[in-house]
Amino acid sequence: MQSIKLITQEASERVLRFAFQHARAIGRPKVRVVHKATIMKMSDGLFLDVARAVAQEFPEIVFDAEMLDNTCLKMVTDPVPYSDKVLVMPNLYGDILSDMCAGLIGGLGLTPSGNIGEKCSIFEAVHGSAPDIAGKGLANPTALLLSAIMMLRHMGLHDHAGRIETAIFDTLAEGRALTGDLGGKAKTHEYAAAIIQKL
Repeated sequence: MQSIKLITQEASERVLRFAFQHARAIGRPKVRVVHKATIMKMSDGLFLDVARAVAQEFPEIVFDAEMLDNTCLKMVTDPVPYSDKVLVMPNLYGDILSDMCAGLIGGLGLTPSGNIGEKCSIFEAVHGSAPDIAGKGLANPTALLLSAIMMLRHMGLHDHAGRIETAIFDTLAEGRALTGDLGGKAKTHEYAAAIIQKL
């Protein structure tokens, strides 16, 4: 039995060009490619080569690259240096790194995601549906709300997104209506009501 890691030039160009366009759109001055090209010479090597070529189209964006191992180590010891960068990498590494980063901020209940396509985009919380706690008022809706904020920004509704985001962050900072996963005792609807009140 064999397993093949498939990375194409076309798909690489698409995701890398989007990363540079996204960096430009949100005002991030740097794009970093995360890879394992020293080991995966044909697959990650292709991804890195395409990244270097695409970077030439965006001279105002600083481009660099980093091994996945180093990114993981540095991210958990001091994530601050990554705050001015857009990180782009093959799907598997992004899946692992995003879950690792979720642990740094309090868990999957706080982590939004967006799947941006050429014809449509889908925004969702990274966690599953948690059927074991359905209807019990235990779920933390932050990830879903932040995903909706990503969707609003994608649609150009920045004012709406900003207002909701501020209400969420203010509610979290206040600490009175936090769900159990964040150390609080609030039910899902109580947390949501606190956010709505701040709108």
